[in-house]
Amino acid sequence: MPLAGPPEKGHDVTPSDVTPPGEWSGPVTGALSLGTPGGPGELLVITGMSGAGRSTAAKVLEDVGWYVVDNLPPQLISSLVDLTTTAGPDVARLAVAVDVRGRQFFAALRAALAELDRRGVGHRLLFLDAVDEALVRRFESVRRPHPLQGDGRLLDGIATERALMGDLRGSADTVIDTSHLNVHQLAAKVAEAFGEAAGPALRVTVMSFGFKYGLPLDADHVADVRFLPNPFWVPELRPRTGLDVAVRDYVLAQDGAEAFLKGYAALLSPLLPGYTRENKRYLTVAVGCTGGKHRSVAIAEALSQLLRGPGVHTSTVHRDLGRE
Repeated sequence: MPLAGPPEKGHDVTPSDVTPPGEWSGPVTGALSLGTPGGPGELLVITGMSGAGRSTAAKVLEDVGWYVVDNLPPQLISSLVDLTTTAGPDVARLAVAVDVRGRQFFAALRAALAELDRRGVGHRLLFLDAVDEALVRRFESVRRPHPLQGDGRLLDGIATERALMGDLRGSADTVIDTSHLNVHQLAAKVAEAFGEAAGPALRVTVMSFGFKYGLPLDADHVADVRFLPNPFWVPELRPRTGLDVAVRDYVLAQDGAEAFLKGYAALLSPLLPGYTRENKRYLTVAVGCTGGKHRSVAIAEALSQLLRGPGVHTSTVHRDLGRE
């Protein structure tokens, strides 16, 4: 199913990093532990809302070297892990895409993940999500019904699935919001995050956005910089963006800007090692202003530089840059 179309003209979208699979060292209770001889070094379970790009993510993972099994019944995940014990190094990285289309399959997936935990098999859960409007657009573009809508409307099926998947989304290690991504942008996100076995302990994406377009779906922390004077009201700066030197210098020279940056970076710094200890390898910090064009862009770029350091990779995404 196709994802959203290309961004609006001038929309600057930078693929953000997504949680890379980490190394696991959980207790072994009798069968197999990831990273031990005979088993896959990494196990990634992929699921999410129908139409959010699960199959696209699976294909990209296969292209970057993962052994991928798509549309596997959840009941077979544990058996598949067992089969990899005879496959040797060819299945060092195993990804399983699961389509949860009903309450029975949802319960089976929860049971399968619990069984992996019981056996000490380390795994990560990737959840692909999108807002209802984007999902409706994608289903209508291919003229297919939602698998759970039955005799109801398309939105009824989406609502049923979202209610069913809520707990699973909440327990996911990584959530990717594909609402504003086309298929190529999603592919870039997945390839950048999961293409290499090793990487920084923590990847931090600093995202600028405009409050008038809504809060980012996948933000872990949100900062509001609307307390700073808006360059929009400076005629020579209005057509420019926070990526321009003139706008950046104007924003960072305002009273409170430097103190905010240093204070907010200091607030986040002690949290980063804790996220790493809890195996949360991907963090999204969202910085918002009114339209997501001037203040939030400049502050996001500066904050990204401040947070970067040993074991911490940072990148910036400007979600609403280019919108009218």
